[in-house]
Formats: sequence, structure tokens, C-alpha cells
Amino acid sequence: EMMLRQHVDANADVTVGCLEVPRMEATGFGVMHVDAKDNIIAFVEKPADPPGIPDKPEFALASMGIYVFKTKFLMEQLRRDAAEPGSSRDFGKDIIPYIVQHGKAIAHRFAKSCVRSTAENEAYWRDVGTVDAYWEANIDLTDITPELDLYDRDWPIWTYAELKPPAKFVHDEDGRRGSAVSSLVSGDCIVSGASLKKSLIFTGARINSYSTLEEVVMLPDVHVGRNAKLKRVVIDHGVRIPEGLVVGEDPILDAKRFRVSEKGICLVTQDMIDKLGL
Repeated sequence: EMMLRQHVDANADVTVGCLEVPRMEATGFGVMHVDAKDNIIAFVEKPADPPGIPDKPEFALASMGIYVFKTKFLMEQLRRDAAEPGSSRDFGKDIIPYIVQHGKAIAHRFAKSCVRSTAENEAYWRDVGTVDAYWEANIDLTDITPELDLYDRDWPIWTYAELKPPAKFVHDEDGRRGSAVSSLVSGDCIVSGASLKKSLIFTGARINSYSTLEEVVMLPDVHVGRNAKLKRVVIDHGVRIPEGLVVGEDPILDAKRFRVSEKGICLVTQDMIDKLGL
């Protein structure tokens, strides 16, 4: 609401949502160079020396990839860009820099509109453009008091929710106990004699007996066979994990079979599983 109000009041062609970050941490972002009224006077992609904010020179304004446009103006820009043979068809690389030079672009500071449970809490936003960042942002939600509280009634998360049965945990024997600790398990999941710790499980998963999962992010409709051991893994949608598969214990073997990130997070897709011939 605050961002929309600023956009209308300023009669801007585009308003860009921005996050204040320490200046030298902004080298991996698109950075807005603004004047004292937050008019964008330049857009710099991943600068070595990010421009500071006039009122906070030790900070820079990093683009969040959130934009508000005048509808007619946006359609004009899309048609113009479509006619440019050298365009990469990217908002951050092509559309926004052009508007900064030829239109009216303003920056909206996310801290002005972010609802927080206390004034001391920082405005929450994460760039999840890498496997490491995506895994970390999801696993953070399993903390006792995460920075992003999905249960905060002052900032409800509105999303599409299918009508699914609740998660189900079955079997209660030594070594075969369906359980989840410090984890988020979505609807339509069945944890059948498997153990989950600090993991986030999307809808429709079936996790079979004697398997152990730790710090796993699992997308929808994944099937995990018996006796699997998975640690620090992101599993793609619809993957069928073979019985007895071990991921996350041997980094050299993992690198041969899966995609391993800089921080050692394994990305597992069905194509990768198929190549194992299991």
C-alpha cells in the first residue's frame, strides 16, 4: 500500500522496491543511485563501488526486483524493447535502465512499508537466486523464532492453498518411527516410519520407513524410498529417491552424481537420479 501510494503521489513511470544494504555488500545486486528525494538517477548492475544513499552514505539501495508501473507506460516499454534486436528481454538489464534515462523512476525503500512485529526487527527480504540462498532461506523457517514468521498475523502470507488432507505420521517402533523435529511438513504428506530433522517438506511427499532426512528442502510430490539418508539437500519437484540412496555424507561422490553448491548443498533432480541407473 505504501509503495503504491508513493508511486501515485510522485506520478512516477516506475517505482522500484529497494532494500538498504551495507554499501560494500551491494556489489552482487543491481543498485539504485538516487538523489535526496529518492529519484533514481542511475541504475548500476553489480558495481564494484556501489553508490551510497545521500542520507546514509554507508548504505546502498539494492533492487528487490519488485516494480510498480503505469500500465500504459509499461505496455509501451515492452513493445519498444521487443523491437530492439540487441535486448536481452530483462527488466533489470534493459527496461529499468532505459526508463531511468528517459522517464521518471523512483525508489521505494522497503523498510517504509514492511510490517514488523517490533520496531527493532529488520525488514525481511532474501535474494534466492542461488541454490545456497534458496536452501538457507527455507531452512531458516524451521528455527524456533525465524526472521520471517509464517505465523505472524500482522503480516499474513497470502498464497494459493489446495484443499489437501493433513500431514500424516505413522509407525512407532525403535528405528521406524514417523517423526519430525524442528520441521515444516505440508499437507498431503505421509511420513511412514521415517525421521525428519530441521527440514521443510512441500505437499504430496511420501517418505518411507527407516529413512532419515536432515536439513532437507523437498519440493512437491517427492517419493523417498526406504533406508535413504539425505542431508543438506534440495530435492526437485516429483523426484523419486531410490531405496538406500545416501546424499550428503560423501562430498566427492555427491559431486560426481549431483550438483553441489559452493556451500556443499546438493541439488537433486529426476534427470540426475535416472543417470544413476538404480
